[in-house]
Amino acid sequence: MFDRGLLSLADDLRILISRKVNDADGVRGLINKSGYALQPRNPLERPHPAFLKWHREYHRFDA
Repeated sequence: MFDRGLLSLADDLRILISRKVNDADGVRGLINKSGYALQPRNPLERPHPAFLKWHREYHRFDA
C-alpha cells in the first residue's frame, strides 16, 4: 500500500491513510493499533525525513 500511495508516514512515523482508500476502517484494522510505524532498533535505519516528505508530497500519496 505504501508503494501505491495509499499509506504514507509522517516525520514522527505516524501512519497516514490516503483518502483514496476505499475501506479506511479496514486498513486501520490491519495497521499497528498505536497508529505509528514500529521504530527500528538502530536509529540509523529510521526512514529519513526528506524521503518521507518526498513520498507524501511528490509521489502518489493523497491525504
